[in-house]
Amino acid sequence: MALVAMSFFTPSTSFAIKTPDTSKELSKEEPAPAPVEEVDRSKSSPVNSASQRRLQQHGIGLGLGQTFLFGNYGKHGNDKITVDLLYSYAASYSFDLLVDAHISEHKDKNERTKVMGLATSIKGRLVEFDNLSPYFLGGLGFYAPKMKREVNGKSKWSDQKLTFGLNFGGGVDLRLNDNYVVGVMGQMHWPFKVQQSDQSDVKGYYMKLLITGMYLF
Repeated sequence: MALVAMSFFTPSTSFAIKTPDTSKELSKEEPAPAPVEEVDRSKSSPVNSASQRRLQQHGIGLGLGQTFLFGNYGKHGNDKITVDLLYSYAASYSFDLLVDAHISEHKDKNERTKVMGLATSIKGRLVEFDNLSPYFLGGLGFYAPKMKREVNGKSKWSDQKLTFGLNFGGGVDLRLNDNYVVGVMGQMHWPFKVQQSDQSDVKGYYMKLLITGMYLF
């Protein structure tokens, strides 16, 4: 009986529980996600690209057109075609520094009016439509007007002196490409009067209507 009882309680077979082998699955590394390329919005935006082209750009060019004399200037000289030398510096997207250098002599029979100026002005862009941009300008400058008039029956030149003056106007620019700009500009120059010792003071004002062309670099 003892042998029977021992054989009954002793297991004749063994049971093993199998667990899934996950070591291989855990060792597998997932592929890293592809890097996301950053989009440079400054290149895709036409407004930003235009501002980058204009920012800190120098420009030099010419203005060709008519100079109209007014006041006493017009009494001693006639209007004529003249050429101006222009320089610009783009300080920001909306504002430029414009420098206008000019000299011209206007005849009227035996009398003369000679205007000479170096005018600096701030050029502000109102709005930009595609490559077309209207603007206004205004500033100060140095002038040295001179007249040849009849004094005591003789033609005599006035004393040429440096004086301050105002300028203001407006126009429109058309950008042809990154380097060339053409446009139309109207600018009024108002030098302060130049006092004379032996004749009447030299005073007056004049306006320029110009076709402009600029090379930007």
